[in-house]
Amino acid sequence: MDTLFSLPDPEALYRALTTRDPAYEGRALVGVTTTGIFCRLTCPARKPRPEHCRWFDSPAAALGAGFRPCRRCHPLGPQADGDPVVRRMLAALAADPTRRWTEAEVAATGLDPSTVRRAFRRHYGISFLDLARQMRLRAGVGALQGGAPVIEAQLDAGFDSASGFREAFARLFGHPPRALTHGAPGLVADWIDTPLGGMIVLADAGSLHLLEFVDRKALGASLRAVSAAAGGRIGLGRTAVTDAVQTQLAEYFAARRAVFDLPLTLHGTPFQRAVWQALVAIPAGATVSYGDLAAGLGRPSAARAVARANGANRIAIVVPCHRVIGADGTLTGYAGGLWRKQALIDIERRLALGQP
Repeated sequence: MDTLFSLPDPEALYRALTTRDPAYEGRALVGVTTTGIFCRLTCPARKPRPEHCRWFDSPAAALGAGFRPCRRCHPLGPQADGDPVVRRMLAALAADPTRRWTEAEVAATGLDPSTVRRAFRRHYGISFLDLARQMRLRAGVGALQGGAPVIEAQLDAGFDSASGFREAFARLFGHPPRALTHGAPGLVADWIDTPLGGMIVLADAGSLHLLEFVDRKALGASLRAVSAAAGGRIGLGRTAVTDAVQTQLAEYFAARRAVFDLPLTLHGTPFQRAVWQALVAIPAGATVSYGDLAAGLGRPSAARAVARANGANRIAIVVPCHRVIGADGTLTGYAGGLWRKQALIDIERRLALGQP
């Protein structure tokens, strides 16, 4: 059994599988060794024999073990939707995205804060309070882009102190908000929603400099590094490049675009840029190993250096570091989360087959 959290014994899990017990939604998944697919326990597909089952407590654990998500029960994004704790708290967040949540307020809903915290970490890699903070920060970003003074943006975002807003903003962007609203910076940042979560886009009038999921831990460091490399502050706003990124991402997620046509500025060493350019050359629907990538660059002994460069990529999806997998064919680490990596690979399989 492969788990991060405690699960019932395999006999109990198998009973839940055969009866399609909804109580296990969001808590357990089954991997079928004969097909290499993992499912919810409520999946309507034919049930495997007990000896062909492996049990997991999260999509990431199943993906990391080399299983593919089922196309009938969709255990990636919809898995979170099946968790009643997650569903209830997401509904509360959607009703008031600027609310300043605390553990006491979570408890006031009748749910145990530790249960809520574990559920969100299991599905999203961050706690509910962190997710709520991101939503409030996003509201502040929108207000600043509309020309609102910092104090108005602070109130729109639901922060009860200017220092709290500035600290949260600086953690995400690498700069306090006031520095972003004055002058005419060459680089501007905006937030784009995608089916796999919010992304920060950093662009100027001529090219894309950064595209990362907002919950990536290294986002603040990446923004600071790109800003320093460009020799200026990061502002808030959009350019024609930002609009093109948003349009082409929407086409990609709809499985209608296999190749991005965007001008890129790659901030890195010559070796890193060579690795990133090699990633762009991998066709949608194909995957390679780190060793394959190193050999293609004429550096067959540099697989580890290639892996480090892959992890340092700051333009997610467009520079497709998700197309690199382990030498044994299993998924390996991805800064956006293995569940996202598998989802991107699935989109590209549809693209390769011409199936929008």
